[in-house]
Amino acid sequence: MKKIFLLAVCTVIISVSYAQKLTPDEAAKRIGDTVTVCGKIYGGKFFDKNKLTLLNMGAAYPKSPLTIVIYGENRDKFKNAPEVFYSNKNVCIKGLVQEFKGKPQIIIKKENEIITE
Repeated sequence: MKKIFLLAVCTVIISVSYAQKLTPDEAAKRIGDTVTVCGKIYGGKFFDKNKLTLLNMGAAYPKSPLTIVIYGENRDKFKNAPEVFYSNKNVCIKGLVQEFKGKPQIIIKKENEIITE
């Protein structure tokens, strides 16, 4: 009985911490963690040369606290141009927070990894 209770408590704790939504500013403190981050997309940029798409979450570039990255090989998995479609929308993104040149970023590969609120 104690094992079942302990298992139930652990499940609840994991579920609560996993479901926690962070702001873009909080993501910088969670490098290396898989989290859900919710906030406004303040525009983005598509770089035709390397097919890279960057979305600015939390503030406009260069002050955005979190960058959402879509590599060229994944861009065609999106129905609409992400830098246009998500601009000025509130979204949630679940992914691994990584650091690139001192700033946090989350790389997404599929459209269902970014959810509009």
